[in-house]
Amino acid sequence: MTKPFISLCPEITRAHALNLMDWLEDEQVTRYLSDSRHVSRFIEQVVGRVQLPILTHLFNQGGRFFMAYDRRDVPVGFVRLIKSGPDCEMVLVIGNRDNWGRKLGVSTIRESMKLAFFDMRAERLIAKIDVENVRSLKAFEHCGFLLASQTPTLKSFVLSSERYLQLLRETPADYATEIHITEVDKARLTSLLAVEQAPDIFELEHEIERAIVVDPLQVPPDVVTMNSRALVQVHDEAVEVSLVYPEDADDSAGKLSIFSGIGMAILGYKEGDAFDWRVNDRTRHIRIEKVLYQPEAAGDFHL
Repeated sequence: MTKPFISLCPEITRAHALNLMDWLEDEQVTRYLSDSRHVSRFIEQVVGRVQLPILTHLFNQGGRFFMAYDRRDVPVGFVRLIKSGPDCEMVLVIGNRDNWGRKLGVSTIRESMKLAFFDMRAERLIAKIDVENVRSLKAFEHCGFLLASQTPTLKSFVLSSERYLQLLRETPADYATEIHITEVDKARLTSLLAVEQAPDIFELEHEIERAIVVDPLQVPPDVVTMNSRALVQVHDEAVEVSLVYPEDADDSAGKLSIFSGIGMAILGYKEGDAFDWRVNDRTRHIRIEKVLYQPEAAGDFHL
């Protein structure tokens, strides 16, 4: 069975706003959304008064707003992350009822967790859920949230950054393929992350944190490590690439920086692994066909 896939995209267009209006007119969708009337009125005003193709700056007032896309790049819902001091509150909606029951809500929560903790640097992520919203309650509990308080109508769940990182490192992922990274690669990449400002760099930080860390002498020879060369299929195109550090990057020679979209995507995967990754505003299906050269397997530990 294909694993659920969601990517969160910050750009909000007029077409997205019309999608949102349609979703929020469905009483089943808005049944547990406390501020649905306010949101609907705001969107209607924006669409009616602002003649701009891109509305991102308007939706980001008071928080960060993201459209949730499935692997076909079709909008299926939205997320709002509101930062207040060290805490961040999450509000999410899967808009089309046809998508309910496909575990897209859980996938959306996981992507929101990644953004909140790695990009927004929240210390705690909070979700307030109607006590009758059984589907959402189960989804947040499944993702590791703990009940913090309760009223007759509302349950407040909290996930701390410490617990999130612990779960990421210690709990086998049921939503993603395991990846491996060597101790040497992790140390060097972690140092680079401290000063790097590349777009979506938090994605790489997340991958490093969830990876199984191994001794360079024990990494399987079919795993993509730093300075490896691999045959990779991106959609229907097979390309030979080398995964390199930024100073060695040369796209024309197939030397992809670890900070590039495909570079971040392939680190730690092994031959035969296939997965989806959003690159340049498109979801790409990627498969590692063959690792042609791995420095650890070749004994080139100086690279």
